[in-house]
Amino acid sequence: MKNKIALVTGATSGIGWACAITVAKLGYDLIATGRRAERLEELRQELPDGIRYLPLVFDVRSRQEVERYLTKLPSEWASIDLLINNAGNAHGLDPIQTGNVDDWDAMLDINVKGLLYVSKAIIPGMTERNSGHIINIGSIAGKEIYPNGNVYCASKHAVDALTNGMRIDLNPFGIKVMGIHPGLVETEFSLVRFKGDSQRASTIYQGYQPLVAQDIADIVEFAVTRPPHMVLADVVVLPTAQASATVIKKKLNP
Repeated sequence: MKNKIALVTGATSGIGWACAITVAKLGYDLIATGRRAERLEELRQELPDGIRYLPLVFDVRSRQEVERYLTKLPSEWASIDLLINNAGNAHGLDPIQTGNVDDWDAMLDINVKGLLYVSKAIIPGMTERNSGHIINIGSIAGKEIYPNGNVYCASKHAVDALTNGMRIDLNPFGIKVMGIHPGLVETEFSLVRFKGDSQRASTIYQGYQPLVAQDIADIVEFAVTRPPHMVLADVVVLPTAQASATVIKKKLNP
């Protein structure tokens, strides 16, 4: 009997990396996408023996690249059972009046349009087979708004809305659709947001214990191992120190 197939976008670090390894350990053959070929090769070394692996190097914000790689998969990889839309980013933390339009484009192109492009390529196979599971990685920023979050929050609100819309539209086909909305997770996220400023990025996670990528992957593991009649539709997960997007209990002298 063939293994099921999982596709994980943004698998070169953080939550995507952890999810890719976790589903492979569950017995899924793995398609992993990302922009860093060397990281996708490093990921290969972390996978269990006997798991087939197809790394694909492309940028989800490019409709042409997504279509080139995902609509023409080899036949032995075409029947994707699990899609984890993880690729996403945050750029800048500026008030709307001084925001950088390039940052806005990057967030909307990856977080929203990239998710749509990938989903558009994969969903037809799921509807044809009347089965499948889609997990969209959102953010607490898709449930709340915080100062200077404006466009990033808008992009993650869109992910939340798209997840709910997918669940409704794909209901007749028996396809499970789930959204996971993490709070503060210590990954490369803040380093990207602050454009390589490691000192500024590191302060985000000081004074409390944030979530780690594996915490999110553990939720994915629980979700995909539920029985066919059950779907975790919507999960918000925060570190214990975090009560909302802006309320965080930090030690005064970490």
